Amino acid sequence: MPSLNEKRILFVHPLGYKLEQAEGDISRMTNIMPPLGLASIAAYLDERDFNSAIIDCYAQPAHSEQLIRAFLQQEKPACIAFSCTTSSFLDGVRLAGMAKELLPGITTVFGGVHVSALQEKSLSDYPEVDFVVVGEGEATLHELLTTPQDQLAEVARLIWRDAQGQVIFNEQKRTPIELDSLPFPAYEKLANYPEAYQLPIFNYPKEPNTSCISSRGCPYACSYCDRSVFRRSFRYNSADYLYRHLAYLNTKFGIRHINFYDDQFTFNRDRVEEFCQKMIASPMSMTFNCAVRAEHIDFALLQLMKKAGCWMISLGIETGDENLLAQHRQNADLAMLADKIRLINKAGIRVKGLLMMGLPGETEASIKKSMDYVFSLPIDDFNLAKFTPFPGSPIYQNIHQLGSFEENWEKMDCMQFLFIPNGMNKERMEELFITFYKSHFQRPKVLWGYVTMLWKSPSSWRRFAGNLFSFLSFARSNKRLKD
Repeated sequence: MPSLNEKRILFVHPLGYKLEQAEGDISRMTNIMPPLGLASIAAYLDERDFNSAIIDCYAQPAHSEQLIRAFLQQEKPACIAFSCTTSSFLDGVRLAGMAKELLPGITTVFGGVHVSALQEKSLSDYPEVDFVVVGEGEATLHELLTTPQDQLAEVARLIWRDAQGQVIFNEQKRTPIELDSLPFPAYEKLANYPEAYQLPIFNYPKEPNTSCISSRGCPYACSYCDRSVFRRSFRYNSADYLYRHLAYLNTKFGIRHINFYDDQFTFNRDRVEEFCQKMIASPMSMTFNCAVRAEHIDFALLQLMKKAGCWMISLGIETGDENLLAQHRQNADLAMLADKIRLINKAGIRVKGLLMMGLPGETEASIKKSMDYVFSLPIDDFNLAKFTPFPGSPIYQNIHQLGSFEENWEKMDCMQFLFIPNGMNKERMEELFITFYKSHFQRPKVLWGYVTMLWKSPSSWRRFAGNLFSFLSFARSNKRLKD
């Protein structure tokens, strides 16, 4: 058995589908987000005398498996760690098996929302998985890598096997990390960063651009959201840390636009005000997007955000049927939401609506209400996801009573109707999905808005033109991946 380097660790972000399909993946063409969680853990470990590397299969699919093999053979890391969504978990298991064949003594560790939701099942059903980190990864993984085998029961939030092969979950609570104490994510470990990563087309004015996370968790409890990692906790970086983070990205990588990938960017109004004042007082010629809940914005704050460089705001609308919405989230007030959307538009900030089709209780009438609602408002862009019940979401527990569900993990990417609500059928839902999108893009006001992107976001138009055939194919087939 080869000698392994105890201080060397490889992080892998699995692709989740066949490599030959990557070139035709409409999702990759429109949006490639850096694996910020892995980059954060890598930076944390490197501060503590480890030497980490990251291979992002999603960003470089053509050669990712060869890169993993070459790294394992040359560097002989003692540990390979995977961060997986539901759709990429089985690909991670496959790669873990490959790693064990190449380096029989290597330790495989899995983290992320899927395994945090499955917990013990991840080990009992998959022998390729040695350990699962449940929840926040930095401290737990560091303790795992520095704790003797006979003391693993002391590592909080770890799932492991004892000498008899029994699966054990150390359920003791862990004190959450103070986010301002963390180093900036190790962006430099991502191959060809930032050029390899792009925000969704027509969602940014400048390049290079990237994503950034300034908080963890969400204080709300929507039925469809997986809360396996952070539960209902909510923490955020200070305005000072946030400003320094952006200055670092701007200075070291030339980043000119940021998307804050936070559930609730404006939840703490004082933090956002202070951050905006810093951006105004010492500008970096950077713009930003963020996601908000309508309850946590007002016109004065929006004006300040606009002045600080806010280019677009996303809001979770989910459905235009208020009775359906009330079944799945708190404060289902569509009139209030409409008023806030108009305020964002009045402040001169682009508005992106986030919706889902196929929630439990969805009907053809509720879909029509969603269309009428969206089309009545000054929404510049929107994303319509196909509802998928993920392990770890509250609604997952009784989902089979609410409709038919094909629980195929590899297909659970929110771009396929795997769940069909009672009273609906898949074929009709596909028709309505295409009708919703086409109706939006055929509206003259919306079309003119995209025309203005010729000078507001010329890079988006170049990307659109370069992949025109694939976009037209997606519009006809409604399929993310080519068969």
